[in-house]
Amino acid sequence: MSEKHLVDIAHSPDSDDAFMFYALAKGKVSSEIVDFNHILSDIQTLNVAAREGRYGMTAISYHAYPYVADKYILTAAGSSVGDGYGPIIVSDKPMSREDVKGKRIAVPGLMTTAYLATRLFEPEFEAVVKPFDEIIATVKAGEADAGVIIHEGQLTYSGSGMHNVVDLGVWWKELHDLPLPLGANCMLRSLPRPVQEESRRCLAESIQFALDHREEALDYALEFGRGLARGDADQFVGMYVNHHTTDMDPEVLRSAQMMLDQGVEMGLIPHRVELEYV
Repeated sequence: MSEKHLVDIAHSPDSDDAFMFYALAKGKVSSEIVDFNHILSDIQTLNVAAREGRYGMTAISYHAYPYVADKYILTAAGSSVGDGYGPIIVSDKPMSREDVKGKRIAVPGLMTTAYLATRLFEPEFEAVVKPFDEIIATVKAGEADAGVIIHEGQLTYSGSGMHNVVDLGVWWKELHDLPLPLGANCMLRSLPRPVQEESRRCLAESIQFALDHREEALDYALEFGRGLARGDADQFVGMYVNHHTTDMDPEVLRSAQMMLDQGVEMGLIPHRVELEYV
């Protein structure tokens, strides 16, 4: 047998991504032609790395895709989609949706979908860029009037005394009756097509294995839950690893294209791209 193709596969050290990649990381799913080398990093760092084409397969924000589409093609499996929920703008005192205009808002990176969705919701605000796990502290310290929280913070923010100003996934659903695509996986276009297709198959099987063996996959995911209780971790994983994650739903593709096209129309994204996936 010929030597296997080694693919660096980069994703976030979060409970939902850990759940997704459990079967691959633990050898429950394997391939005769591809081996994977797992690399863990936060999503904003991965967005920047994708612009350099650093990893063979990587998680990215949907917002980042126009900036990397010359190097990467999306995979049908692996999307994180908020269906009636998503990143939340929070403040340390009650604030209306209208109050967001002109405020300083802490965001978890300028290439994140959370940032793009916030700009689409309210174009006029001052972005204060902070690591995602420092957003609430930034608001509490008075360095920002509000903050956009992602990951597990969507479940735990109220315990820090934060108020929900607007859930951007709820807002997008109200506006378009569509889910809000947040994160995706993609592969280098330069990889041979059989390697792309086999890698996508392995990822899809890993996701399905976790869904079919939920308790053991959740045990593994808890190692990456940043102190989440098991019930909260189970809820969080269920929010972002589901039927939207195993394959590319037409409504997810339509919603992502609409979101990026609106970004182009508003001057937030420099050029239009047509979403493609393998």
